[in-house]
Amino acid sequence: MSHRATLLLALVVSSSALAQETGASTVPAAEELRDLTSARAYGMGAWRALGADAATGTGNPATIAAFRSYRLEMTGGWDWVGKDASAMVAIADSATSPLGAGVSYQLITLGKGAARTTAHLNTLALALPLGESLMIGASGRYLLMRGGRQANAVTMDAGLLLRPSPRLSLGVSAHNLVDTGHAELTRYYSAHAGVFVGLLTIAGDVRADFTTNAQRTLTYSGGLEYVLGENIPIRAGYTWDGFTRTSQAGVGIGVVTAGGGIDLGYRHDFGGEGGKLLSLTFKMQVR
Repeated sequence: MSHRATLLLALVVSSSALAQETGASTVPAAEELRDLTSARAYGMGAWRALGADAATGTGNPATIAAFRSYRLEMTGGWDWVGKDASAMVAIADSATSPLGAGVSYQLITLGKGAARTTAHLNTLALALPLGESLMIGASGRYLLMRGGRQANAVTMDAGLLLRPSPRLSLGVSAHNLVDTGHAELTRYYSAHAGVFVGLLTIAGDVRADFTTNAQRTLTYSGGLEYVLGENIPIRAGYTWDGFTRTSQAGVGIGVVTAGGGIDLGYRHDFGGEGGKLLSLTFKMQVR
């Protein structure tokens, strides 16, 4: 009987471990650094074509030149399920000269236990308008990682933005064009669109990865923002992750003034470990 009990216990333990492994997140290392952004963007899900945030150069560098203004943002985020945290400071200037520029610094903590990693991601983006409706941009990115994972690498992004009218924005971008050999910096591409109708903004992003897992993986995002009373934006968004084949939903709210504002965003993961991310952004703007 004791041998049978021991065998039964072993089967139960192994089945439990297998179930936990099956339910674990399958997000590759590359995805962990691709959607680090502002509270507004977390709430909307899609953001790469909008160009209104100071951190816009981390998505499509060409969007820095979309609006002539000087922008400063500070963002903090915390996922209390995954125990991951991030902080960002971003500055963008497209008012001083025709050549727009943006700088951002992001501090991220990833992983648990012995795999705990601290990442420092620095971005310098430049954008140039070619006429009234076409903008091109490029950025250099420097990643330094310490802890469970190590990295010390430089890569670059490039993007194009077309604004055929004030109500429509269309963009494409290519990311991590320099092959660094690090899993966190594998190449991917994005196509994105934004529609601006009065106080309503609608956005959509598609992200394509042909490198990770040696196959094509698509991630889709869509969201909207509506401004109540001309200074209270409310937001909602949805993402379907092609890697995990699960969904994410986002909501957000903010307060906008002539010189800046505050945004609060929340993103809920319906797969993996069920992440719950809360993000807060303080921003200043001069047009």
